[in-house]
Amino acid sequence: MDRQTLLARREQCAQELAEARAAMPFHSARPWQLERLERAEEELAEAERLLAQCAQEASDAK
Repeated sequence: MDRQTLLARREQCAQELAEARAAMPFHSARPWQLERLERAEEELAEAERLLAQCAQEASDAK
């Protein structure tokens, strides 16, 4: 993936995480709500890992 695609993916993941956090009730969270939050965190971490890998590859190519 190119850098722009990864940046867009990271932004989408960050938005999903923000929405998942905002939708969490103050108490009595349902399992699916916790799963949504966990999945969003994992997707954001993966997007950031791929972006860092892309940056590393770009610096190695120089």
